[in-house]
Amino acid sequence: MPEGHSLHRLARQFDDVFGGQVVQVSSPQGRFSEDAARIDGQELELAFAKGKQLFCRFSNDLYLRVHLGLYGAFSFGGDGHFAGASSIGAPRKIGEREVGAGGRPEEYAGPPAPVGVVRARIVSEHGWADLRGPTACEVLDYAQVQVQLGKLGPDPLAGAAADFQASKSRSDPKQAQAVLEEGCKEFRDNLSRTKTAIGIALMNQNLISGVGNIYRAEALFRNRIAPELPANQLTSQKAKKLWLDIVTVMEDGVRDGKIITTLPEDREDGLPLWPENAYYVYQRQGMGCRRCTGKISLAEVASRKLYWCPRCQKMPRSKRAE
Repeated sequence: MPEGHSLHRLARQFDDVFGGQVVQVSSPQGRFSEDAARIDGQELELAFAKGKQLFCRFSNDLYLRVHLGLYGAFSFGGDGHFAGASSIGAPRKIGEREVGAGGRPEEYAGPPAPVGVVRARIVSEHGWADLRGPTACEVLDYAQVQVQLGKLGPDPLAGAAADFQASKSRSDPKQAQAVLEEGCKEFRDNLSRTKTAIGIALMNQNLISGVGNIYRAEALFRNRIAPELPANQLTSQKAKKLWLDIVTVMEDGVRDGKIITTLPEDREDGLPLWPENAYYVYQRQGMGCRRCTGKISLAEVASRKLYWCPRCQKMPRSKRAE
């Protein structure tokens, strides 16, 4: 499933490709036809993400909400004015490929014929986007959007999103830091109220939004936190450090278009950076830890695969006897 950085990249691309333009919205598959008609021919004013969900606001005060889920993905294309990733979503066998604007605009007669089962198609003067396989694709009003947003915990990428909006002169450039501090406080408060193991809590979108299996495993390793530690036993200082680290690696993901959590000194010489050198523990079960002599472990926890290093991520001594 795409993690939060992919959705924020998606929001930025939608804003760049379609923002401020009247768009045609259709459903080649047919399942989205009724809702597509509600926003067809409207201006796409703003696109934003929270956690693993994309929201697009239209000039008639309606919103498109998309949750890609396990199999959803957008593909993009356009003329010489279009620049961005050719696809964002799942399944992710390779990193996002960039298609860039440059040189003379190509002759553009609109999007190609739909390939496969296209739930929704969005078309502007210079570009198009096709959505396939989402868990959710619906049109909501403002009140319904607030309900959806209210279900989600603080987003580590809210500060980066605020910076992006400021670059478009839509918000105060000073807002980003305040948003991050507010998110950190909410995150710490959320953890303090649950005895759930931190390795499970980080995947709960009500507690923190946008973190998936990779960021969960990597952030816990980078902070030497045992996955089985009850969330409410994480000190306030440790919770803040964890939050800030998640912010850092997820912002890197927005910039790079892929998840890379390793530091240069922990990478193996002679191997490509991604994916061979990208992770500390994710999908490295049975392999040697990059920082100690131990081996990476794998366990099924809450129906998801959890990766960790038993040596680097030991339970605190005071907690082991409890």
